[in-house]
Amino acid sequence: MRPPIPRFFHWNLGCTTNFNLRNCATRLLFQSIHSNAQGSIGHYVDNSLLNTYSTSSCGILREDVAKDGASNMLVDTFGRLHTYLRISLTERCNLRCQYCMPADGVELTPNPKILTRSEIIRVANLFVSSGVDKIRLTGGEPTIRKDFEDICLELSKLKGLRTLAITTNGITLARKLARLKECGVNLVNISLDTLVPAKFEFMTRRKGHERVMESIRTAIDVGYNPVKVNCVVMRGFNDDEICDFIELTRDKPINVRFIEFMPFDGNVWNAKKLVPYKEMLDIAVKRFTGLQRIKDHPTETAKNFCIDGHQGRVSFITSMTEHFCAGCNRLRLLADGNFKVCLFGPSEVSLRDPIRCGADDDELRKIIGAAIKRKKASHAGMFDIAKTPNRPMIHIGG
Repeated sequence: MRPPIPRFFHWNLGCTTNFNLRNCATRLLFQSIHSNAQGSIGHYVDNSLLNTYSTSSCGILREDVAKDGASNMLVDTFGRLHTYLRISLTERCNLRCQYCMPADGVELTPNPKILTRSEIIRVANLFVSSGVDKIRLTGGEPTIRKDFEDICLELSKLKGLRTLAITTNGITLARKLARLKECGVNLVNISLDTLVPAKFEFMTRRKGHERVMESIRTAIDVGYNPVKVNCVVMRGFNDDEICDFIELTRDKPINVRFIEFMPFDGNVWNAKKLVPYKEMLDIAVKRFTGLQRIKDHPTETAKNFCIDGHQGRVSFITSMTEHFCAGCNRLRLLADGNFKVCLFGPSEVSLRDPIRCGADDDELRKIIGAAIKRKKASHAGMFDIAKTPNRPMIHIGG
């Protein structure tokens, strides 16, 4: 008799604005970035636990910005200082995660239109010299880029950069970690959405669960603390594993970060698959009664918790139900050289084109500064986001 199909197999997943140059003169063309008030879904737990140390409650620019040497280029019209740059190194990936890549695949940017290593370093240096002190390398899967380690080494030498982080799926990471630490990578986020190998293969359309687990163990062994594990929670797929993930934090310096399912082109998002933060927290507190809220930095994207007796921590990233736009300090450079000021905003402006047309640093600063000044107070509500054209996550970068 054939065994029953596990519950998770019944779960079915199913325009950018460019910078144009004429005779190397700079002309900016932007589309509006949608902005709406953000609502919440459901109410599951005591507000005293939810509201203690609210994340990103204030986006006011500090008066000592000028003293810190930060450039006005990084300040938007709402006083937010952007000191965190995420750089996507490639659109290619060795997994095919269903929430990241459409079922029929995506058209990848041709290699000649992807930023070269020297172009990446030049742009990164421009941001760091203007006040950015944290860079995160993403993809696609950043570790599959052939010059990945060289890029890390060069970035780590930029004066003023305090944190060089990577977000990776962990498939090829284990054997690279010792070298990456030597190259200056001091923070590692590893994506893992299930602790069940069969579910991993279903979600990613590839094998490799044990390799990811090995990367987590190796990251701990070589001294990363914490090792951040990113888990996108989806109803009917892995919402029954929340407590199992939290158990990882008991004896290891692991920070499990539960992420609300977000809509991007081609990932067949709908609200029924979304597990709201308050529901996830309710599940957690019923099992782990020692869960305590930690006071977060105003620019923190996650709501962070510690648990009595646990070495690691637990976090929730609530982009859909409780946005943290007021304290947003993040910018994005895509693999094709487009610059994006909001993950959920469709507007982009090319930095690659002016660079290849001979623009100097001052011209690039004007382009960047103008884009940041157009950033809205907050992104749209989740239902509006779901209807707004954007790129697949594989193009934007994790």
